[in-house]
Amino acid sequence: MKDMKLSVCLIVKDEREVIARCLECALKFADEIVIVDTGSSDGTLEIVKEFTDKVYSYEWNYDFSAARNYAFDKAGGEFLMWLDADDVVTDENCEKIKKLMESDSQFDMAFLPYVAALDGDTVTFVYYRERIFRRKLNYKFSGAVHEAVEPSGRIIYYDAEIFHKKVKAGNPLRNLVIYQKLIAQGICLNEREKFYYGRELLFNKMYRESIAVLEYFLNGDGWTENKIEACINLFRAYSAVGRIQEGINCIFKSFLYAAPRSEACCILGGYFADKNDFNSAIYWYQSAINADNGLKNGGFVNRDFCGFIPYIQLCVLYDRLGDYKLAKRYNDLAGNLKPNNESYLKNKIYFEKKLGKQE
Repeated sequence: MKDMKLSVCLIVKDEREVIARCLECALKFADEIVIVDTGSSDGTLEIVKEFTDKVYSYEWNYDFSAARNYAFDKAGGEFLMWLDADDVVTDENCEKIKKLMESDSQFDMAFLPYVAALDGDTVTFVYYRERIFRRKLNYKFSGAVHEAVEPSGRIIYYDAEIFHKKVKAGNPLRNLVIYQKLIAQGICLNEREKFYYGRELLFNKMYRESIAVLEYFLNGDGWTENKIEACINLFRAYSAVGRIQEGINCIFKSFLYAAPRSEACCILGGYFADKNDFNSAIYWYQSAINADNGLKNGGFVNRDFCGFIPYIQLCVLYDRLGDYKLAKRYNDLAGNLKPNNESYLKNKIYFEKKLGKQE
């Protein structure tokens, strides 16, 4: 029996709707599939046993890292890869992973793009995640929620995309409850956990609490990408409680950590457009198009802010300034990205009439 090259590991609970879809993908490139179940009662176990005999039970202890590390401990491949039950890998990307594993594999840790949102077939939200690890280096996840592995060793960035495709809404309080359990136990959150705790508070509309936690996080020595994201999240939280100017100040504060990101530029574009300062708005939307978004630094990138949103807003702004040809040009650029978008199609009709009358 030849040595196993790649073990694909999942932790699951009540994933009947999606687990077969995921495992059918994994079979195309995995030498071994390891499943750790944390308490399914919906028939998930019966499904996974059709794909692998390496199925283990794990008593859930509100710690995703512990469960993922347990799955890695049960794997026998030279390399270990994690997936979530609602992840999908297209045939093209399955072939890319196979090619990577059939190569000399001169890496210890591979980062792959994680596609978290789509608009039709267009990728709109993506970020790199640590995905494949050399087993003998004994990599470990840390963090009870939003678990991660600290980068080390020989690192590569590879273009095989993993698509995260949910079919049902999760429990919005799940992660928040885990953090609050840690705090109730007297555990001090580290810098990364403070950031994610503040973000969970925001997602659950606990805006004032989110502001307090994220401002506290910014005073620490957390990771640069998290600080940039915290500034953008603070803008949302401050805006939700009517403190717009303080939110805008947070956007400008994000520029202290790295070059302006597209989302921050779009926020400023909208701010100045609302003030009828169209020239300033145009400056920031154009800056959004040209921004470096730190994708390979691990930052979250919503691609709509990199192209479609600034294009469609520049169309509106130039239309208000009376430069209809330039406005149409930006609408065409937006249409190149999203040809079926309702705003683009309405604008297209509008410019056909407007420029036709002028001619």
